[in-house]
Amino acid sequence: MSRWEPNARGRLEQAAMELYGERGYEKTTVTEIAGRAGLTERTFFRHYADKREVLFGGSVALQGLLVDTLAEAPASASPIDAVAVALQATAAVFDERREQSRRRQEIIAANVELQERELVKLDSLAAALAGALRERGVPEPAASLAGEAGVAVFKVAFGRWIGGSGEPGMGACIQEVLDELKAVTAGGRT
Repeated sequence: MSRWEPNARGRLEQAAMELYGERGYEKTTVTEIAGRAGLTERTFFRHYADKREVLFGGSVALQGLLVDTLAEAPASASPIDAVAVALQATAAVFDERREQSRRRQEIIAANVELQERELVKLDSLAAALAGALRERGVPEPAASLAGEAGVAVFKVAFGRWIGGSGEPGMGACIQEVLDELKAVTAGGRT
């Protein structure tokens, strides 16, 4: 194998997803992932701490996108509307990766350890959103409530989007779920 391989991270991710789908997460090893990608284990560990992180490696970028977009939301936006702006910024990213997102979710759903990891990552997103809201001057508990509500909207919208045919897109699913949340909190029924 050569010393430098183009798109090693992407190749490792693709190999892992294929193997997790074929053999299951538990039965797949780092050695097999690296071999399928045509890379070494050492290269794998340069990109990922463990085989679990292949599924969660994008969470840092997702969190950055959410926090950065929330920070740029109009100053007049309510906390939940600022969170909505941030959530909408993720829609295009997800729409471009629909099949990969669906495969990833199937793998996570089949493994309790991965489900727990997903919950930890979602909790980190809620905390990051709340922190960004506090930076905007939103007091507690409003910042934490809006951050948690935003993650709840994301989870429900993602489930609806993943389970559907691709239409409507993720952005429309986010808006539908946000509207339903607002109706529920206003005392109405959806």
